[in-house]
Amino acid sequence: MSDLDVAAALAGDLADPAFWERPERDRREIFTRLRGLDRPVFVQPAGERGYYALVRHADLVAASKNATLFSSEPAVTTPEPPGWVRAVFGDSMVNMDGTAHTSLRTIVSKAFTPRRVATIVEDIGVAAREIVDEVIATRPADFVAAVAAQLPVRVICDMMGIAPKDRPWVLAQVSESTEFIGVRRSRLRVPGQNLRALAKLHLLVRAVGRARRREPADDLVSALVTADVDGQRLSGRQLGSFFSLLLVAGIETTRNAIAHGLALLTEHPDQRALLLADIDARLSGAVDEIVRVASPIRQFRRRVTEDTVWHGYPLRAQDRVVLFYVSANADETVFADPETFDITRSPNPHVGFGGTGPHYCLGAHLARQEMTALYRELLTRLPDVRTVGEPEYAASSFDNRVRRMPFTFTAS
Repeated sequence: MSDLDVAAALAGDLADPAFWERPERDRREIFTRLRGLDRPVFVQPAGERGYYALVRHADLVAASKNATLFSSEPAVTTPEPPGWVRAVFGDSMVNMDGTAHTSLRTIVSKAFTPRRVATIVEDIGVAAREIVDEVIATRPADFVAAVAAQLPVRVICDMMGIAPKDRPWVLAQVSESTEFIGVRRSRLRVPGQNLRALAKLHLLVRAVGRARRREPADDLVSALVTADVDGQRLSGRQLGSFFSLLLVAGIETTRNAIAHGLALLTEHPDQRALLLADIDARLSGAVDEIVRVASPIRQFRRRVTEDTVWHGYPLRAQDRVVLFYVSANADETVFADPETFDITRSPNPHVGFGGTGPHYCLGAHLARQEMTALYRELLTRLPDVRTVGEPEYAASSFDNRVRRMPFTFTAS
């Protein structure tokens, strides 16, 4: 079979929504074969705009660095949302490039002062202890609901000055707003359901923003609505868009990474034993290896801005490319024995936080802090905590989502 025939067959696999319901080993094999081709593969999903799949680590890093050629505008998700969504909800930082992206990122970065970051880190430690206290007291059955989701939603809500009583509601809206991103089209029974949840979150944070403009408090919303960079600060709509991004990036992805971590440590008891033997020295490496293997965000899309040649293959202006982080994180030319979960892997240049370049995840440090604090509490106080039975996963092409994960432990 020629390379063209192989490329066509693999493109058909990626175009099939059922691809993400296939066993993980089958998906890994297809991405391995794609990485072995010497040409980008064009994928044409039914009813959607086609795209070229970028699956090699080097290609993702190069494309991520070059936002001028590979633009995030108008949207990074597939399929592209209708234009009215952008008009109603405003521009999200993840969907911006150039001066607009730099300006907004600068305003947001200025709000994270060293004092505020130190307070956030301290709060993360307190929250992790209290979550494990609650787990020991109540012995819940689902790790995702009781543990993995609780820390990121608490941290983000505390950062934004949202009352503790509103956390369950916020978490419910986040789950609903991301429920249908990247899932099989046959499940889209209520197309506007996720947008309604997103609108509710926008309204909440805009109301908080108005209140903080009148009476600033010691929280991130106050810092964002009063931050002044070259005479600019976040408008109400920008605040709503940033909050939505923070919720999805800060809750959804961290929740999934935490859940996958427990599954990996259960599946690999030798790595758990290695971690427990010297948790101070090995926990940081374990967190990065969990993110590499889990790849909480599987893909993002980019738009080619001008005609170019990529590895000898022509790409045209307005072509779409999809960056498959899930494939790049298993690239055998970068990671020795990539299918092995190895908490001592070094170096570990994974692209689990979006690769390098201007769109590198602004919350990467926060996510690492949350995972580190929570796993330290769990594994030192409940060293035999483990999954039982099979976790329930979502068949999503966008994020590696864990819906439910039964677990057990022995309380000391």
